[in-house]
Amino acid sequence: MKKRITGIGGIFFKSADPKKLQAWYDKHLGLSMSDAGYHSFLWKDTAEPEKGRTEFSIFKDNTDYLNPSTSSFMINFRVENLVELLQVLKEEGVTQVGNMDEFSYGKFAWIMDPDGNKIELWEPVDDGF
Repeated sequence: MKKRITGIGGIFFKSADPKKLQAWYDKHLGLSMSDAGYHSFLWKDTAEPEKGRTEFSIFKDNTDYLNPSTSSFMINFRVENLVELLQVLKEEGVTQVGNMDEFSYGKFAWIMDPDGNKIELWEPVDDGF
C-alpha cells in the first residue's frame, strides 16, 4: 500500500451561529468565507507537481453531517486509493460509517477513531485542486 494520508483536505466544525463566527474569523484572522461558507487554502507541494487545497468550514450546530460523532469538529484527510485504504482499515478493525460516495470531484468515505470522532477520507480527482 502506498501512502495513506497525503494531506489535510479540510477542517469542519459546528457553531450555533456560523455566520457570526465566520465574520469573526474574517475580521480577526483574515479568513474570508465563500457564499457556500468555506475558506480554501490553496497549496502546492514542491516535491510533487499536483496542486491541492484545504477547506476550512463552519457548519450550523444542528448539522447531522458529523454524525454519529458527538464531537463539534471533523477532519477531512486527502488519501490515495480510497478503495484499497478502506479494505486495509477494515482488516485493521477500523469502523467505517456508511458507504463510500463518489462525485465528480472525488471519492469520500468516513471512519471513526477510538474516541468517537468521525473522520472524512477524500480521494480527490486530480483537476488541479
